[in-house]
Amino acid sequence: MPSAAVEDYVKAIYAMERDSPAGEASVAGIASVLGITKGSVAGMLSKLKKSRLIEGERYSGVRLTETGKKLALDVLRRHRLIEVFLVETLNLKWSEVHEEAERLEHAMSAKVLDRLDAFLGHPQVDPHGDPIPDANGHVPSLDGVPLSMLNETDQGVIVRITNQGSKFLEFVERHSLRPEARFTVVEIQPEAQLISLQVGRKPKLSLSLEAASKILAKRIKQPKRTQRRHT
Repeated sequence: MPSAAVEDYVKAIYAMERDSPAGEASVAGIASVLGITKGSVAGMLSKLKKSRLIEGERYSGVRLTETGKKLALDVLRRHRLIEVFLVETLNLKWSEVHEEAERLEHAMSAKVLDRLDAFLGHPQVDPHGDPIPDANGHVPSLDGVPLSMLNETDQGVIVRITNQGSKFLEFVERHSLRPEARFTVVEIQPEAQLISLQVGRKPKLSLSLEAASKILAKRIKQPKRTQRRHT
């Protein structure tokens, strides 16, 4: 069984590959995500390479092998199913379950994980809107663009929160920006780096474009208006 440290590394590298234009993870990036020194990262990358979990050079960039990707998806499946369980069954706040799942994900066996998946009804997303890989490593495809890329008058629905820091999630919760919330873009002020939303019947909400970039949404198509024919 891989150690908890190995699982943390492959999960971090998987996320960085997805977000990096080059599709790679750097030593500095991994150190920042995991909160450890570059020297520690370099040593672990050598071990991961010997175990055939990564490929590439640590000084330029590394990526997961198929074996490494399979392990990363397994860890993500455990993490996200645990989050669903903590929120839906134990009624924990969604802003605190990420850290709890970090602790629990390494201790769950495949047998218990499959039973948990069935118990929860095989959910496709976790409470933050992140897709949950299935037992075969298939990741559901979810549409969504950052709120910061929308235009004035666009209507949409929140589908995913990519920043899962507790403070940011508390902010999102406070302003009803959880997944499935519907909204309208009221105003965009590029010079002030602000976007204003109308969420339900709540007062207009303004947030920075940087914060908006961490919230993914799906546009809702508006029905075409048909012109009445005069007789």
